Amino acid sequence: MDWNRWHEKYDDPDSAFARRLETVRERIRAALDQAPAGPLRAISLCAGQGRDLIPVLAEHPRGADVHARLVELDSGNADQARSQAAAAGLAGVEVVTGDASLTDHYLDLVPADLVLVCGVYGNLRLPDIENTVAACAALCATGGTVLWTRGRNPDPSIAPRIAAWYEQHGFEKVWLAGPEAQMCVGAYRHTGTPAPLTPGVSMFEFVGYDVLYQRPA
Repeated sequence: MDWNRWHEKYDDPDSAFARRLETVRERIRAALDQAPAGPLRAISLCAGQGRDLIPVLAEHPRGADVHARLVELDSGNADQARSQAAAAGLAGVEVVTGDASLTDHYLDLVPADLVLVCGVYGNLRLPDIENTVAACAALCATGGTVLWTRGRNPDPSIAPRIAAWYEQHGFEKVWLAGPEAQMCVGAYRHTGTPAPLTPGVSMFEFVGYDVLYQRPA
């Protein structure tokens, strides 16, 4: 899978990917609008080219308050994100080229006010999705927001299960896309006390939807 070229799907304004991206940006804006005054912390897992977070921070009045860390394994996508952040003058945005599943990348920046798990769950096996949802209780501050996405194909039952898992782990629904949305976006606020984040742990194995969904000839 060429994950750099994969991002070209966002360039078609009529695509489901472009619609999902705009929805995620809307929810980021809403989370920043409602965030308390003062410095804010944000993390993005499997951040790709940072197309969701970076443009919002560049234009939002709270953008300069945010110290954000984007973690992305693909070096080409990570370079794109760095270039975009630099062009926008976002000194508070750092991009790490590395395995986003490793807790070590986030230890000094959690609990965070905003946690992005976008474009991730469609590439994980179900047990790893549930494990990552549980880990969000350590990644996200009390009152902080987790944004997550999951396509409804090939199994439309998975997105509701993810929503239920978040509620089981101390999150309440702020916003959830309706069943008519091909790609589900959820915004959930952490109401519990953040659990300690254990160092040296892999939260998930990124399998890739191209592997997960392949069918025998």
